[in-house]
Amino acid sequence: MRFATRILLLQLALVAAVVAVCTAVFLVLGVQQLRAESESSALNIARTVAEDPDVRALVAGFSQDPGVPDAAQLRDGALQQIATSVAERTDALFVVITDDHGIRLAHPNQELLGEVVSTPFAEVIAGNEVVDWERGTLGESARAKVPVWPLTGDAAVGEVSVGFERASVFDDLPILLASIALAAAGALGLAVLATVLMRRRWERVTLGLQPEDLVALVQNQAAVLDGVGDGVIALDEDGVVRVCNAAAGRMLGLSDPVGRTLTELGVPAEVLAAAHDGRAHDGIAWGDRILYLDAQPVRREGRDLGEILIVRDRTDVVALSERLDTVRAMTGALRVQRHEFANRMHVATGLIDAGRATDAREFLAEQLERSPVDIDVPGIALVADPFIQSFLGAKAIELAERGIALSVGDETLVIGSVADVEDVATILGNLIDNAATAAARNGTPAWVEVGLLTDGSELVLTVADSGQGVAPDADVFGGRAVEDAPADAIHGLGIGLPLSRDIARRAGGDVWLIDAGGGGAGAVFGARLPAVMTNTREGSE
Repeated sequence: MRFATRILLLQLALVAAVVAVCTAVFLVLGVQQLRAESESSALNIARTVAEDPDVRALVAGFSQDPGVPDAAQLRDGALQQIATSVAERTDALFVVITDDHGIRLAHPNQELLGEVVSTPFAEVIAGNEVVDWERGTLGESARAKVPVWPLTGDAAVGEVSVGFERASVFDDLPILLASIALAAAGALGLAVLATVLMRRRWERVTLGLQPEDLVALVQNQAAVLDGVGDGVIALDEDGVVRVCNAAAGRMLGLSDPVGRTLTELGVPAEVLAAAHDGRAHDGIAWGDRILYLDAQPVRREGRDLGEILIVRDRTDVVALSERLDTVRAMTGALRVQRHEFANRMHVATGLIDAGRATDAREFLAEQLERSPVDIDVPGIALVADPFIQSFLGAKAIELAERGIALSVGDETLVIGSVADVEDVATILGNLIDNAATAAARNGTPAWVEVGLLTDGSELVLTVADSGQGVAPDADVFGGRAVEDAPADAIHGLGIGLPLSRDIARRAGGDVWLIDAGGGGAGAVFGARLPAVMTNTREGSE
């Protein structure tokens, strides 16, 4: 049985029980009211008869006669006539008049005249009024007994007893019962209507889910939200956050987001865009993280319930991808070196085989003075580290294909060898790539200049370009999704700069903009990388 049906039946049973109790109470009160009204009527009639001067005089006369009154005289007597007349006018069951000995002086049954009444009368003769339900010769009735006082004197000389039969007392009971039943039926009807409306409201609010379904839903939600590494944000149809797991709050830097809109939370513009257009956005830089965000609408039974935002932290993946690109570039550089070295060995071998030892010696001496890669990188000799030499050589080849010249600044001084190859290659490669993009967009001649300095285990590098510089209001480290970037934006289009800064800061260093350039001058970026160099001279000592 569905929960809503159980609630309906339970509420109906509760209302029925309340109505039954109220009906019983009203019925008891109604019966008591009818009894009280009949007793009050009987008492008033009895008082009226007992106050009649003729009744008082006649009853006093019979009380003074020590004998028993003649029944024949009583049948046609004045007291009998008075009692009969009053009974007829008031619809009373009986009006009985007795003397102080309880002898009936007036009675509806004339055969009983002159006899003692069947109910107690001593208390009434003592001067008290008695109202009660009693059973007499005429059956059970609500009766009132009132003493009859003489015109002179202070002792009661008889009583007047007036009674109403039970049937007449409860003549109004069917109407009372019908009224109570109608009220009870109305109450039950209202209860049924209210319960049906509540059931419909319940099912509309809960989308037809039962309590056990809601419990399972909460359990599953808690397990899913807290058991996955992805961030999950649930928005209702008004864009208000209703669910936000810890991962999403951590990635987006949200504090107490439930009940607030994304605009109020100050999330990146790319997140708002994803929530509005309902499509995936990749490469969103927020803080020191690179995020992927996907929005999926939620509908149930044709009703729009809002949407779910999935947030994934792709910082490590992007960093790994950048490092793989670096490895790929280095692999290409090594392949070029191997090919170039093989060619040189073939030349030297040919000279020796031809008996030209002197030419071979001069050729090899010339090779000692040249770079491992036969490509013109001005200033490359200032870099003692073979890894940086090879990397710059590979980048020079790559940039040369785009018509961009790569050079090493005259102030460069690199002593020692690189210990952390991946971080150096990733950061240096990203800065060179961004500089090359800026230089290529500014036309020819396009150039990129790299400066490197070492201080113990710390490496400081600068990258300048021949581009147009960075716009004054541009946030190059804020990051944007590439597909949303304006066409004239150069630096900070993607995620290279934010990622480079993140990698450097994790190691205790930093990446920053030294000179924004502009006015015909390109931008200059700097990076400081601690503990990435090994001083070979100190090691040899």
